[in-house]
Amino acid sequence: MPLIDLSHTIEDGMVTYKGLPAPLICDHLSREASRAGYETGTEFQIGRIDMVGNTGTYLDTPFHRYADGEDLNDVGLDRVAALPGLVVRVPDLQAIDADRFAGLDVRGKAVLVHTGWARHWRTDAYFEDHPFLTGAAAAFLVEAGAALVGVDSHNIDDTRTRARPVHTRLLGAGIPICEHMRGLELLPDAGFRFTAAPPKVKGFGTFPVRAFAEVA
Repeated sequence: MPLIDLSHTIEDGMVTYKGLPAPLICDHLSREASRAGYETGTEFQIGRIDMVGNTGTYLDTPFHRYADGEDLNDVGLDRVAALPGLVVRVPDLQAIDADRFAGLDVRGKAVLVHTGWARHWRTDAYFEDHPFLTGAAAAFLVEAGAALVGVDSHNIDDTRTRARPVHTRLLGAGIPICEHMRGLELLPDAGFRFTAAPPKVKGFGTFPVRAFAEVA
């Protein structure tokens, strides 16, 4: 099945969220320095990265919002891998309310909200007046049994206020969130499998993923 990459590239100095540090990517061991430890013609590079969990395209687990919630280690692969997917397209809409999901069968599915906002990635416009879900939309998705919710925007919540009702409701119901996605315009509305599996890190709630879709 064709694979479609839905993740942004993580680069040195890249800002994902204003106020959070950009990743620092460098050599821990350079190829040149490694040569002293090996036979002539043999060399290796060991990279080092210093970054916060909210970098690039990342997955939020309940621990991100709740101290007693499931962390990256606790959330099983069945919650983040090979999920049946559904794309909800809401171009040119800032506040995405529950009516946009009405009538859709989201139970057990990864619901990916395509806003088109990824076109602003790595620009100042990406952080301003971005699309977001409303609390009512989150409540609907919880009640309707969504397995995971993703969005190709700066945040699934409205960052103009201090409230975070979407994170609160989705993560409170054990529904992972994938933010800062890209490429959703390449997907069909349905008929694909979605994966956004993070590494198993204990005591961490958020981490970058290589999100992708397998299209039938």
